[in-house]
Amino acid sequence: MDRTVRDGWRRDELVFLPLGGAGEIGMNLNLYGYDGKWLMVDLGITFADETMPGIDIVTPDPTFIAERRDDLLGIVITHAHEDHLGAVPHLWDRLRQPVYATPFAAAVLRGKLTEAGLIDEVPLHEVPLGGRIALGPFVIDLISITHSIPEPNALAIRTPAGVVLHTGDWKLDPTPLLGPTTDEAALRQLGDEGVLALVCDSTNVFNPGESGSEATVRENLMRIVAERRGRIAVTTFASNVARIETVAEVARANGREIAIVGRSLWRMIAAARETGHFGFAGPLLNEDEGGYLPADKVLYLCTGCQGEPRAAMSRIAAGDHPHVVLDAGDTVVFSSKIIPGNERPIGRLHDRLALAGIEVVTERDSVVHVSGHPNRDELSRMYQWARPGLAVPVHGEMRHLIAHAAMARSLQVPRAIAPENGQVIRLGPGVPEIVGEVQAGRWLIDGQVIAPDQGEALRARRRLMYNGGAVVTLIADPSGRLLAEPALVLQGIPVDDVEPDVEASIRDAIGEALRPLSPGARRDDARMGEAARLAVRRLLKLTFGKRPVVEVRVVRVGAAAE
Repeated sequence: MDRTVRDGWRRDELVFLPLGGAGEIGMNLNLYGYDGKWLMVDLGITFADETMPGIDIVTPDPTFIAERRDDLLGIVITHAHEDHLGAVPHLWDRLRQPVYATPFAAAVLRGKLTEAGLIDEVPLHEVPLGGRIALGPFVIDLISITHSIPEPNALAIRTPAGVVLHTGDWKLDPTPLLGPTTDEAALRQLGDEGVLALVCDSTNVFNPGESGSEATVRENLMRIVAERRGRIAVTTFASNVARIETVAEVARANGREIAIVGRSLWRMIAAARETGHFGFAGPLLNEDEGGYLPADKVLYLCTGCQGEPRAAMSRIAAGDHPHVVLDAGDTVVFSSKIIPGNERPIGRLHDRLALAGIEVVTERDSVVHVSGHPNRDELSRMYQWARPGLAVPVHGEMRHLIAHAAMARSLQVPRAIAPENGQVIRLGPGVPEIVGEVQAGRWLIDGQVIAPDQGEALRARRRLMYNGGAVVTLIADPSGRLLAEPALVLQGIPVDDVEPDVEASIRDAIGEALRPLSPGARRDDARMGEAARLAVRRLLKLTFGKRPVVEVRVVRVGAAAE
C-alpha cells in the first residue's frame, strides 16, 4: 500500500468528511476517502429562511470534491428525501459522476433530472433493495431500514481499512404500513463481523423512548375525521407516501373523496405508483374537482405543513388559493412535526387559520404524526446490534451531535467524535481523530445562478430588506455645478408616515456636503458622489435610526468651461 501523505492524511487511511448535514438538519453531503479515491453518500438541499430574501434552495459547497472529481467514483443516494438527493440536479455538472439509487429514489430523481434538462446526461443506476455496489476500494451493501419514505437504506461500506455502517435516516417501526421492517439480522451480522465506525442519525437524540409507528397515526386520523362534519384538510410532508396512503384510506372509510393539492404530492404519488409503493386503488381528485363536493364529502391533502409561503396550505389560509376555500367550522390537521427553524412561519399559519374560525389539530393534540428518526431507545438498540469502535453522529445541530456522542460513550462505545462540516476524520487504521479541515459552506440557488452564501448580492439584498434604500441622481456640468435639484428615489423608508419633509432635508444636506469640495473634487465623479452618499446616509440615520443602502449617480451634462 502506498502510504504517501495526500491532503494531510495517508492514502491507506480511511477518512470521513461531511460537507453538509453535520451541525445542521438537512443539506446532507458525506464523503469517504481511501487510497486517493472518494465515495459520496447523498447530495441534498435545505430550504432558505427569511434571512435569505429571493432564495428558495440552499446546497452544500462542493468545492473540495469538485476540484477532485476525477477521483470521485460515484454518488450513492440513501433515500429520496430532498435533503439527501435534492442537490443532484443543481451540482451534478460540477461533479459529473454516476449516481446510484434504489428504484423509488431513482424514480424521484428522474423526474427532477427531466425537469432540469439533464435526464440524458446523468448516469443514473438503479440498485435493487439489498443490492451491492462496487466502486474502486469501496464495496457498499444496502441494508433495508424503516423511515418515513419508501426504500430507505443503511449502507455497509466495506474497505481494506474496515467496515463503516452509515445509517442514513432511519427509525425502528415494528408495524410499518409501507415496506419491510428494519433488517435487524443484517445489522446484527455486521456487528458480529466488526464495525469500525457507525455514522448515525442524531435528529431525535433528546427524545426518550421510541418514535412510534405509522399504524398509530392511521388509527388517530380515522377517529379525528369520523368526528367532524365540515371540510377537512390534512397537510403533511409530500415525501411521506405511507401517510398519503393513510389519508386516502381514512377519507374512503369516512365516506369522503380525497383531493390532492400541490404538485410535489402528485410527483411523489407518480413515483410511488411507478415502483409499486402506492396501493390505494380509489380515485384521486385534483383540487378543482374537490371544490364541487359537499363540505362533508371532501378531504383535501395539501402541501405546506412547514408554513412555506408558496405552498398550498399558506395560500388557502390567506384566502388566495384559486380552488380551495376553508370556512369557520372546517378543520386543518397538521400531520407533521415542526422542523427546527420553521417555528415562526408555522405559528403564523396556525394563527391565521384560527382567526378564520378553522380548527387546527397538531401533533400536540393527538398522535397525528410520528417521526421518521430514532428516539433514544432505538439508538441504543442500533448500538447494541452494530457494536462499533467509533461513533460519528451526523444529521443534527451541534447540540444533537454532542448529546449523541455522550450517549454513545455511555453505551460503552470506545470513542465518539461529533464533527463539523469540513472536518476530516480518520476512521482507521490507528486512533480515530480529526486530521484536517477543508472548505465547507453553503451555496444559494438564486434564480438561474448559484452563488456563495456570503456573496455581495445577498448582503446587499439583506441590507435593503432590513434598512431600505435611497438612490440619488446628481445632474451636474463638467465643473461640478448642479444643474437641477438632486433626484431622489426612496425605498422602504417610512417618509410619509414619519417625516414628510425628509426629501427637502436630503437635498439641503447634499448641497451642504458639496459646497466645500475643491474644484478638483467636483470634477471627480467618485469623490462628488461619495460626499453626497455620506451626507444622505447620515441624515437618514439621524431621522429614522436606520442605515439604508445609498447609491449616488453623477450625470455630467454639457461641455467643460474654457
